[in-house]
Amino acid sequence: MGQEPRTKGDDRTAINRERAQRRREVARTVRSVRERLSTHEGAQPDFDTELLMLFAKARTSAAFAVPMFLIIIASISFIWMEPVLVGAWLLFTFSIWMLTVTTCRRFEKLPVNERTSHPWRRQFTIGDFLYGLCWASFFLLPASSATTEGFEVFQFATMLIVIAMSTMQSSTLPRALLACTLPLTLAIATTLMQRHAPLHYAMAAMAVGAQGFFLVLGNQLLNASLTMLAYRAEKDHLIAELEQANAVSDESRRRAEEANLAKSRFLATMSHELRTPLNAILGFSEIMKDEVMGPMGNKIYRGYAGDIHGSGQHLLNLINEILDLSRIEAGKYELNEEAVALMEIVEDCQSMMQVRAKAKGIAIRESHEEGLARIWADERAIRQVILNLLSNAVKFTPSNGEVLIRIGSTADGGQYVSIKDNGPGIPEEEIPIVLQAFGQGSMAIKSAEPGTGLGLSIVQALVSQHGGTFELKSRLREGTEVTVTLPSARVLTVLPVYPDEVYTLPARKLPLRRKAS
Repeated sequence: MGQEPRTKGDDRTAINRERAQRRREVARTVRSVRERLSTHEGAQPDFDTELLMLFAKARTSAAFAVPMFLIIIASISFIWMEPVLVGAWLLFTFSIWMLTVTTCRRFEKLPVNERTSHPWRRQFTIGDFLYGLCWASFFLLPASSATTEGFEVFQFATMLIVIAMSTMQSSTLPRALLACTLPLTLAIATTLMQRHAPLHYAMAAMAVGAQGFFLVLGNQLLNASLTMLAYRAEKDHLIAELEQANAVSDESRRRAEEANLAKSRFLATMSHELRTPLNAILGFSEIMKDEVMGPMGNKIYRGYAGDIHGSGQHLLNLINEILDLSRIEAGKYELNEEAVALMEIVEDCQSMMQVRAKAKGIAIRESHEEGLARIWADERAIRQVILNLLSNAVKFTPSNGEVLIRIGSTADGGQYVSIKDNGPGIPEEEIPIVLQAFGQGSMAIKSAEPGTGLGLSIVQALVSQHGGTFELKSRLREGTEVTVTLPSARVLTVLPVYPDEVYTLPARKLPLRRKAS
């Protein structure tokens, strides 16, 4: 039996399952970080596991440095102590140190969910206590040499170095730091006090003072580590929150795109179903309005028929605009491109709008550059763009106003059409609303002529289909100017005319045919 092929539904199910798993992981991360950042009664956030990890890393990073230090101390100790005692001490201390390093490495290799803080904290504390006892025994070893000059200074310096090293390595675990340093401090202080000399008493006091100083230093290092961990946790929290918001945003955007695409496909396929009954309404109402089949007895009914025809015409225009915009959004709007003259299209549109303009006493003026080349575009789409812009200009221009149309070429070789009116203009804060689908400004709402709010959206979409740009400039009480620019790639370059040349073929001799005898 062969393996069954995967379907699109199976792939989508797998993708949704993967996204759901990702959201659960992000939510788990956010919850974990929030728990670590939570405080109770002013206490520091709980970072036990992270502190233990810092402790373990400090130990493993010094895995080879500490044995080298032990060898150096043991080698110097041969001057005052028996080599056998020093060797035994070195072997025992090295064994304890390697045991501690091995424990720390085991802790680092554990999964995050298995790093329980309490048992490991106890093991680390016991390990440091044994390590501190080893150094305490070193300070209790007797001096076998006849002269002990400098022996106490050597022990005191060694004690300071060991406590400093332990403070740096064990600062994230205060119990372990105290367990490691306190035995050797007591040992060196006891040894010095037994000498019964003022200098030794002073050195013992300094040892106790050094112990206190390094404990305070260790506490400062612990606070610094906690602050660093808190900042890192806050950063992780923000990153997790952003990932969660991004995942939710992606999911919402995907659903919105699917819904919008489904809407566009639905409207694009409803052209016949929506237009057929409207055409019947328009046709029959026009027959009744014009009394084609005979006079209508009641003038009120004839007025009703005219109202029905006007409303149906307005509804048909609205449906046509919605369907055009839906086809463009669904990617089903195809351009029927050909070589067209932009100036001729503008003149045709101007002629079509002259009736409406004269009814309001509006003058439409035109200026264009000479010798403009043809462009490669969809004539119907460009005509719709110009008509929509001219219609808006005439609609919002007051009586006895003026609309100016300019046609020309751009600096980069493209062509543009600019339509400017001296109407009331659009407030600056309403321009983004006007450019949206179904968006209408305050002037459009106050206008007596109805509108759908889709004209500029269709214009922008059609211009974008041609790779052009759309720009709207308007100031309140100064009018509005809309400029549509087509790129230079759509301008057809005029080829130079070459003179006709006459080519003559050389004469060839044809073979003579013999007459049949």
